[in-house]
Amino acid sequence: MPAAHDAAGSQDYPQATLYLVATPIGNLADITLRALHVLTLVDAVACEDTRHTQGLLRSYGIERPLLALHQHNEQAMAQTIVQRLAQGERIAYVSDAGTPAISDPGARLVASVRAAGLRAMPLPGASSVTTAVCAAGLADEGGFVFQGFLPARPAQRDQALQVLAGEPRAVVLLEAPHRIKPLAQALAVLGPRPVTLARELTKQFEQVVTLPAEGLGAWLAADPQRERGEFVLVVHPAPQAPQAGEPLRVLGLLLQELPVKTAVKLAAQITGAPRNELYEQALTLKQDAPDAPPP
Repeated sequence: MPAAHDAAGSQDYPQATLYLVATPIGNLADITLRALHVLTLVDAVACEDTRHTQGLLRSYGIERPLLALHQHNEQAMAQTIVQRLAQGERIAYVSDAGTPAISDPGARLVASVRAAGLRAMPLPGASSVTTAVCAAGLADEGGFVFQGFLPARPAQRDQALQVLAGEPRAVVLLEAPHRIKPLAQALAVLGPRPVTLARELTKQFEQVVTLPAEGLGAWLAADPQRERGEFVLVVHPAPQAPQAGEPLRVLGLLLQELPVKTAVKLAAQITGAPRNELYEQALTLKQDAPDAPPP
């Protein structure tokens, strides 16, 4: 593939190196030219599922020896790969989709390679996490927390959700289709907190919606097709409680320029404080400021 070699061939690709190669999360066009170049260069490709990866490589016209490395044999296979790297081989590792070692096998392999004093070189590319966060439109600059898959058992999952409910930043969750309904039901405890649900990202039937956490279950139930595919959920940041005295400060500033009713309405929207309490405070402030605009 000339384009890949022309674009990436000028970089040095040392021997005795593990190459962590991100692969598409659904759309075959989302692979990088550097990934294609490296996959034609390595001596072998380690992967989660040899059948899946063989089909992926053939889509790009690539044939390479495959090594199965998955969650059940990662520790043992890591030693085999370390031995081959020590002999000067280049080996790539790919997960079934996306970036390796993020809620996928690969982390133990990287740790073993580095512990042996060998190099692990990451090749960035597709990631369902960053794709979903991008589509969620988070305006908050507080960042996000990547949680991944919650525990499957209800009690443990609910306990984890209690902790996440108090997280002030956005939280990114992953879920499989057969577990999405129980997760949606569990997330209902977050009430009106917005959640962006992304399914089948980059694929033909991609769907991204944002709705209150308490409405996720009903949205899924409205169409059985919505339960299909792999899911990424972005739980938006929790609303921050106003600091002590903040509602009164905001109200006082607004009363300097606006009538009481308008000032109270805006102060309630800005701070989240109860409107009736703000109205009582506004009347008190107005008595102390006779030059303020009439209500």
